[in-house]
Amino acid sequence: MKIQLASTPEEIAACFPVIEELRPQLSFDGYIALVARMQKNHGYQLAYVDDNGVKSVAGIRIAEWLYSGKYLEIDDLITADGERSKGYGAKLFDWVVNYAREQQCVQLRLVSGVQRIDAHRFYQNKGMTFEAKYFSIML
Repeated sequence: MKIQLASTPEEIAACFPVIEELRPQLSFDGYIALVARMQKNHGYQLAYVDDNGVKSVAGIRIAEWLYSGKYLEIDDLITADGERSKGYGAKLFDWVVNYAREQQCVQLRLVSGVQRIDAHRFYQNKGMTFEAKYFSIML
């Protein structure tokens, strides 16, 4: 088993079947273009677990806020259906935490839909706290 950042077009493409489980609205071509744009404009990266195939994927980016400093945000954290509860997501989460520390981030954040109760339990078990409400408006 290895955990690493997707650095080649082939590795990014290999992450798509897992990403698609959480983001079914994405086509393969749309995903490839979107990841490329997000990498260029926002420093987006894909971290993934490979254990005879991609088992879990995290979309991450590093940014800074005036009030709290440098942080790593997890955009998506997905483990392939049929591979859940085997530790892949937990190992990837721990890898991301360590990566954030290496990048001298002071906090790790993520936004999770209110309906994702199981995911919230996972994040809380990993030591995360619920500290803010997220508001949005469709434009």
